[in-house]
Amino acid sequence: MITEMKHKYRRVTPEIATELTTIVGRDNISTSKSDIEGYSHDETPLAQPHVPQVIVRPTSAASIARLLAFASGKRIPVNPRGAGTGLSGGCTPIYGGIVLSLERMNRILEIDKDNFVAIVEAGVTLSELQSQVEPQGLSYPLYPGEMTATIGGNVATNAGGMNAVKYGVTRHHVLGLEAVLPGGEIIKSGGEFVKCSTGYDLTQLLIGSEGTLAVVTKVMLKLTTRPAKRELALIPFVNLQGAIDAVPQILRLKMVPTGIEFMEKSIIRIVEKHLNKELPYHDYEAFLMIIMEAESESEIYDYFSTVERICKQHGAMDIMIPGTERAKRELLGAREKFYPAMRGFAPMEIVDVVVPRSEIARFVARVKEISEEHQIPVIAYGHAGDGNVHLHPICVNMDKEEWRRKLPHLLGDIYRAGVSFGGAISGEHGIGFDKKPYLPIQMDDAYLNILKAVKRAFDPNNILNPGKIFDL
Repeated sequence: MITEMKHKYRRVTPEIATELTTIVGRDNISTSKSDIEGYSHDETPLAQPHVPQVIVRPTSAASIARLLAFASGKRIPVNPRGAGTGLSGGCTPIYGGIVLSLERMNRILEIDKDNFVAIVEAGVTLSELQSQVEPQGLSYPLYPGEMTATIGGNVATNAGGMNAVKYGVTRHHVLGLEAVLPGGEIIKSGGEFVKCSTGYDLTQLLIGSEGTLAVVTKVMLKLTTRPAKRELALIPFVNLQGAIDAVPQILRLKMVPTGIEFMEKSIIRIVEKHLNKELPYHDYEAFLMIIMEAESESEIYDYFSTVERICKQHGAMDIMIPGTERAKRELLGAREKFYPAMRGFAPMEIVDVVVPRSEIARFVARVKEISEEHQIPVIAYGHAGDGNVHLHPICVNMDKEEWRRKLPHLLGDIYRAGVSFGGAISGEHGIGFDKKPYLPIQMDDAYLNILKAVKRAFDPNNILNPGKIFDL
């Protein structure tokens, strides 16, 4: 399919490269081998790299508009890219062409303290945004786990993360966008207001569209006040079912936690090896990690006291609240290292199925059965507060080629199980190129046809991030 599609697109010849230089400037274009190889992939574990012909790093929406109008007329594929931290192949240039990197559009344009709004260019990273808003007593509360990710990339995938229980996902914090359509038109949607009932909501349509409908260049973000206190607790359980059964009762309390993570002993052992240090209670079968914010320590400790009583009714053995900032940082840092620890442990794939949170334990139990059926071990952890389960099928004690041959069948069974429990095949990483073959498990032809019609309306020449989510 990729070979067939390549014939439908025009290559970037030296003459076209010269025209691109005229559009964006000589300093904003590169065809060097080292650059091209670095932009041929994202962080998806098993995806093959695909080499673009040219890297373009524009500095304004106006130059992107000229670039897209040119590329659409010439039928050259354009692949938008943030920091390249994605996990679904969403920015991989599978048909070559142009990688359009937003890295130089990295200005924080305004922090409006009165309206609790930040206006940023798409290439601003989460860490840069936080460093600017926190000294002003404000916060952008999303925490997808990778602070080098860009705001534009988060918008493209509707990123979530560990703080989603209290704060939701990216779409809950975007008030408006500036974006460039594939034909070169610049549009603006939304604004510095919190309610609107005026026409179709293009802001929400573009969020999560994975760079297939438009290139987001500017984002208006809703900020919150910075919490006075933030603590976390680690709670060991005798089994995963007990841990998951405690979550609904915890969420019925008046105070809402920032996040609730679950993990099994297997991932704890792997991250201990990665960090070369032991974690507390590492011999227990399952754990909850609860992140809590409040105006005072006494509020948080009262809350954790109630949580402890609930959890012990479901097989919890204890509750640990780190006594120092360093201990807290180390515990949270260990959770942040789960993915790199897995990458260093064995060849693996990543799955981010989301199910109703009450179904997590049953879903993970079914995944373990599927794992046995295919003779491929699967490691599980994730966001218990919102039902997002991260799974890693790993290659251990098995020929790697055999593992790769069996993997698609295992993944298909896992995705079918997730959908059968009322879930979806991706909670926060997106479909990209990696999960595209499995999308029909969740969506019937009628639904997919609507999505394709939307894509054609925005991008009739199919030049913007082609081959992602579905094929046309």
